[in-house]
Amino acid sequence: MPFLDLIDGNSMFYKDWGNITGPPVVFSHGWPLNSDNWENQMHFLGNQGYRVIAHDRRGHGRSSQPWTGNDMDTYADDLLQLFVHLNLTDATMVGHSTGGGEVARFLGRHASTDPTLVSKAVLVGAITPVLGAIPSNPSGVPLSVFENDRETIRKQGRAQLFWDLPSGPFFNFDLHPENKSLALIQSWFDQAMQAGLVNVFDCITAFSETDFTEDLKKTDIPVLLIHGGEDKLVPVENTAKKAVKLLKKGSLKVYDGADHGLPNTYAERVNGDLLEFLRS
Repeated sequence: MPFLDLIDGNSMFYKDWGNITGPPVVFSHGWPLNSDNWENQMHFLGNQGYRVIAHDRRGHGRSSQPWTGNDMDTYADDLLQLFVHLNLTDATMVGHSTGGGEVARFLGRHASTDPTLVSKAVLVGAITPVLGAIPSNPSGVPLSVFENDRETIRKQGRAQLFWDLPSGPFFNFDLHPENKSLALIQSWFDQAMQAGLVNVFDCITAFSETDFTEDLKKTDIPVLLIHGGEDKLVPVENTAKKAVKLLKKGSLKVYDGADHGLPNTYAERVNGDLLEFLRS
């Protein structure tokens, strides 16, 4: 399995599939998952001639579980090292949820100063521009929601939280029990339990309190936002509908009645929209 040695001594696991000479598509996963969550999209686009790459963010999946660096700046800097290692240019970046924040920070922190790195981006159910109700975003999700998640980890352990989320609000199985898939819940749980405790704990602050407004304003490449209209975890009104207004070349597709886990629950539709955007 390929691992990249990062400059701070940690290691990053990544997948590099598809056509090695094809246009590169780089995927960033959501919290607390790993690159496995993008396998459907990677398999689809790999068979369309693209080079598809996905990493396990530090602290997640098969990557190192460091005590420090569990923040958006470091996530973006780690990803830049992967770009350099694989000599990636003119890439399309695709991020889901927390991974959408990682992509936005990468665009603002690195791609804005080196336009050869990225030509397009897709944000799926992304936390941009701000998820939580911090002072710059008072209408966001109350920070008490995220503190409750941390308290569940403290008192009951992460396993309980990581079973409750996919069983309920992540895929909206609480709203639509007729759609409930134990296999999908188990897959989500298994990925989540590979992550390190301190890493997922600290990442809650990173995804709920980081403001990506300036990153989006700096971005002048085409960006497609895809969001579930019934996303309970990352409400579309406070995220995607605000984010698209900050982008110079943004467009938004809202899947009516859809949940947060679009790469899984709406895989075929996401795949089709990705391919159409890549070919445009």
